[in-house]
Amino acid sequence: MATVKSPIRIGAHVPTSGGMATRSIEYALKIKAEAIQVFASSPRTWATSTPNPAMDEAFKIKTAEHDIKPYVHASFLINLGSPTQSTYKNSLSATAYSLKRGREIGAHGVVVHTGSAVEESHVKQAWKQIHEGVMPILNNLKDDDPWLLLEPTAGQGQSLVKKLDDLTKYFEALEWHPKVGVCLDTCHVFAAGHDIKKPGGMTETIDLLVKIVGVERIKLIHVNDSMDICGNLKDRHQNIGKGEIGTKPFTELVSHPAILNTPLILETPGAEAEHGSEVALLKKMRDKNEK
Repeated sequence: MATVKSPIRIGAHVPTSGGMATRSIEYALKIKAEAIQVFASSPRTWATSTPNPAMDEAFKIKTAEHDIKPYVHASFLINLGSPTQSTYKNSLSATAYSLKRGREIGAHGVVVHTGSAVEESHVKQAWKQIHEGVMPILNNLKDDDPWLLLEPTAGQGQSLVKKLDDLTKYFEALEWHPKVGVCLDTCHVFAAGHDIKKPGGMTETIDLLVKIVGVERIKLIHVNDSMDICGNLKDRHQNIGKGEIGTKPFTELVSHPAILNTPLILETPGAEAEHGSEVALLKKMRDKNEK
């Protein structure tokens, strides 16, 4: 069993091809992950997979055995603010399905993108339909079910969360439900115009997030560098230290008291070699900060 010295767990999104109880765990062990994120179904279609209770149980046993904290990323197609009724209804179904699968595999949270109204004229209706559609899903959650984690996107188009301040509107639409948290993506927030690259910028951004939602709702952080400059509204992830953000802001991140119990998950290019190197780099930053 791995021993996690710091409350800040570090890991990556891992593949599921070959089975979560086998391939995902093998990948996690190879890169020495303390937390992982998986897709519960295809991220690019509405199709859902048939659960295998035996494999789900095996996954839960292995994550517990190796002290790995699992999370689920829901389908990329989900857009709860869509003006297209079929997309909206499919998004509600996919959100409920992902939370169900999260519960079945013992995930601590399910990540859903905050989405877009698509058309400026639909913004007001988008908030209304999010309230009407998502609240019944949230009210069916039990205390030990996964959290629904809202992930702000890069701010392009009619994004419902263009910058972090807009999270207030999302939480108001969901009545500040006690099972709703935030997954912050460093590439997205940088692309949206929060300059986490400048000295003190990461601290400033985390401070802002704490002010908006409270430290108890910051449940997961996607740690990604960016191929593009700040405010470019482009969601293009890069390996840590090889993009426009650089390494120093991540040193700043791991020293922030608000994220001491928040896992860091890589969603960067590459496979075991690259992710293993990045996990080691982030652990070095974390461990140095603890001394």
